[in-house]
Amino acid sequence: MDNAGNLGNTDSFFAFVGDLLLIRSDPEPSLPVLSDLEGLPFSDRSPGLGSDQRPGNRWASLGSDQKLPRGMRLVSLRDVWGILGENAFCEAGRAFQLMEWSRRNCYCGHCASRMTDIPGETARQCPDCMNTSYPPVSPAIIVAVEKEGQLLLARSSRFPKGRYSILAGFVEPGETLESALEREVMEEVSIRVKDISYFGSQPWPFPHSLMVGFRALWAGGDIAVDGNEIEEAAWFSPGSFPDIPPSISISRRLIDDFLARNGKE
Repeated sequence: MDNAGNLGNTDSFFAFVGDLLLIRSDPEPSLPVLSDLEGLPFSDRSPGLGSDQRPGNRWASLGSDQKLPRGMRLVSLRDVWGILGENAFCEAGRAFQLMEWSRRNCYCGHCASRMTDIPGETARQCPDCMNTSYPPVSPAIIVAVEKEGQLLLARSSRFPKGRYSILAGFVEPGETLESALEREVMEEVSIRVKDISYFGSQPWPFPHSLMVGFRALWAGGDIAVDGNEIEEAAWFSPGSFPDIPPSISISRRLIDDFLARNGKE
């Protein structure tokens, strides 16, 4: 479902109960507007709902013990894509990250004074020592490694049972995206790569990442998993794939790209 029209409503916003998003389910799935939640207490960190703000800036934190308004239900962030569309998923992820950042930055990390919002900027500042906090974004690489028409897929213990995906990892201080990619692949499966090329990127609010996708070719070495991040890994031909991630992730986009280029849509 394309939710662009709903996101264009200047009264709509993202209301969370914990890490679950409140949506209207009647007459069809959509974001709530302010009048839907009249009488419910917002946390003191919920911002005003200015019409000049982008949708993901308009969030509200609600108490977990509140009775849901009629015709409303709670959904996980991962479910938002399938229910409301990609645009709503990205804006909901932004709203959730801003809410969590705001909650964790009530007080200055340098002098412990209470932080205040900087008007017109997505930032908080200490009025005493002028320490400024911005929402964190953690870059991470994700890579589809190919070898002679096969794709490297690996399994982490954190995945659902039977699920495999491509390799990914966070960028460390002092690294380029490419060097982080080479390090992660070597650390996790002990192989070297070459011909690294950029594929695309995706904001990913779990917890506050920017996933940067690449393609690469095998350059040498035999698979030897680290036993920590990765418990199994192997080369898979298009006709023999195991369970793979759902379509909301850039990992699936990279896998689908491989399949499209290797004879299986």
